[in-house]
Amino acid sequence: MNREEILKDIQGRFKGDIIDFFDKSPKRVYIEIKPESLVKIASFVFKDLGARFNIASGVDTRFHMEILYHFTIEEINLLISLRVKLFKPNLEVDSLSGVFEGANWIEREIHELLGINFKGHPDLRRLLLSDDWPEGVYPLRCDYQEWDKDAVRDRGV
Repeated sequence: MNREEILKDIQGRFKGDIIDFFDKSPKRVYIEIKPESLVKIASFVFKDLGARFNIASGVDTRFHMEILYHFTIEEINLLISLRVKLFKPNLEVDSLSGVFEGANWIEREIHELLGINFKGHPDLRRLLLSDDWPEGVYPLRCDYQEWDKDAVRDRGV
């Protein structure tokens, strides 16, 4: 399938799951989807379309957390970003680690730094922060407050 056929197929197949569709450029499209639709749409993009999972990124926008899952269909040079918005305080979404192994570590990282719970993830233990980092303190949240009075954090967390 070519680019237009793929995008038309996604829009038709997941019509009730798509919140917004932003065709940014010939090489990039953003698809905002309902959180409960993540596994089925990501599975389709990864397994049926043969896209490669690149990475996921998360951000705190004060009103909601946003996760972007980036996939590439290399044959047509297309980057598809699936956007999921999680409104506070309900910060959980189904894990993609059962769909592809590449989601495992990045979901651990997003969990650890932003506090998003990935339901069904097999192992959400710490990956980056020290063992003495307090539970419930997420350094990439907008409301982060320094907890260690002796810490010098002039180069990130």
